[in-house]
Amino acid sequence: MLLFRAPIPENWLERVLSDLPAVLVDHAHLERKAATSALNLEKYRLLFDRVHELNAIAIEELQHFELVLKLLEERGIPFAEPQPSPWIKGLMRAIRPGVQSQVIDHLVVCALIEGRSCEKFQILGRELASRDPQLASFYQSLVESEGNHYATYLLMARHIDAAETDRRLDWFLDLDAELIRQPNPKVMLH
Repeated sequence: MLLFRAPIPENWLERVLSDLPAVLVDHAHLERKAATSALNLEKYRLLFDRVHELNAIAIEELQHFELVLKLLEERGIPFAEPQPSPWIKGLMRAIRPGVQSQVIDHLVVCALIEGRSCEKFQILGRELASRDPQLASFYQSLVESEGNHYATYLLMARHIDAAETDRRLDWFLDLDAELIRQPNPKVMLH
């Protein structure tokens, strides 16, 4: 798994556990956006030979979206508007223009988002075990999928240009560390 250069802020877990309904709404939107991102990657001609893999990711993310929506319904939590994530926004703003540069950066950013999701879902699966076993089990069930998406995106980028992907991954890991340290008062996964 990816070795991040900065840990999740210490107060993240406390904030998330303090408002699980808000977290579930945020999670629903993240799954929807992850499906959309996979489909958006299909527009790049450098990824035309990976369309089936991207479709598989999009389908899986939409299935996760449905699962989160069902959890919201079961718990009587209304689906609400998405809250923008400063962390994701910061990563996305750093994507360079230019066909090959843009594709590699977009794939690296998607990999980082999936990697952080994997990391956070592991924590939630562990920390919710005694408090909310159903939710703990749900988050544990997503860990492998998020890890696979992370790896798939990085492999796609390396297939285009391995050396450039490694350079950009190194650069984005520094940016991730900078962004994750910035205070975020919102209750959200990322």
